[in-house]
Amino acid sequence: MRAVRVQTTTGPSDVVVEEVPDAAPGDGEVLVEVHSVGVSFPDLLLSRGEYQIKPEPPFTLGVDYAGVVVSGPGFEPGQRVAGVGPYGGASELVAAHPEGIFALPDGTSYDEGAALPMNYLTALFALAERGQVREGETVLVHGAAGGVGTATLQVAKGLGARTIAVVSTEEKAAFAKGAGADETVLVDGFRDAVAGLTGGRGVDAVLDVVGGDLFTDSLRSLAPQGRLLVVGFASGQGIPEVKVNRLLLNNVDVRGVGWGAYAMVRPGYMQQQWQQLVPMIESGVVKPPIGKVYPLEEFGAALAEMDARGTLGKSVVRVRD
Repeated sequence: MRAVRVQTTTGPSDVVVEEVPDAAPGDGEVLVEVHSVGVSFPDLLLSRGEYQIKPEPPFTLGVDYAGVVVSGPGFEPGQRVAGVGPYGGASELVAAHPEGIFALPDGTSYDEGAALPMNYLTALFALAERGQVREGETVLVHGAAGGVGTATLQVAKGLGARTIAVVSTEEKAAFAKGAGADETVLVDGFRDAVAGLTGGRGVDAVLDVVGGDLFTDSLRSLAPQGRLLVVGFASGQGIPEVKVNRLLLNNVDVRGVGWGAYAMVRPGYMQQQWQQLVPMIESGVVKPPIGKVYPLEEFGAALAEMDARGTLGKSVVRVRD
């Protein structure tokens, strides 16, 4: 079978597609014929050996995917599913534990299925579990035109929150608006814009996948008892530091969001999350905006575009039509 492989951890330009032995399910595993694979930020980090999980090369990329069940417990052959794992999904066949495999609702395409698990379960974990976002609250989303950003906008709407998208260009503002943002603001001067949109009160939660120079103004944009949810540091500007007196004076929190580290060691948790997500999918409030679609051979090019911050929504790689 064909698979997207990292031979050396030297980045996207050295990612290759090659023939490897067919995946063989172990005891209790599900075998999935893969149709689409999501392109995720962990794939980029894995290609450079910078992710917290460090498999020994050569290994197969691919965090989330969608396709059809071939065999395995808990699913019917031919059933349409999405799946998620630490790596290994970017191949024609995947053998995986059923804990990370989810039945796709009718009407959800394979491309959309491959865009769902990691980003949307991360967003749900961030907002509901870590942020305790409630109906009627306001959520500010950085990197709002990207995969995690658009997922957060939609899940926040599903929880009954108002959303403000922070973006770097008017093109990205239009994309975020199309994904469901109530308001959009440009990153330059976002703090003042947010103050204007909230009558000076600030927002109840900030989801930050960017980090860097934006961090302090994000803290300053919080309403009393607001929560800043730290998901990542995509800006590449280093890891920001917190002056804890600011937390005390304003009664605000900074909370880490490590979905994988939490979910993958708690049996049943991801399946519970999926059951929360399904009604949002069926109602239409959750519908992943697909950016570019690439052939399998261009997985490395998709990662390079993500690295250049040129991605809108979720990029997807097609394994088969």
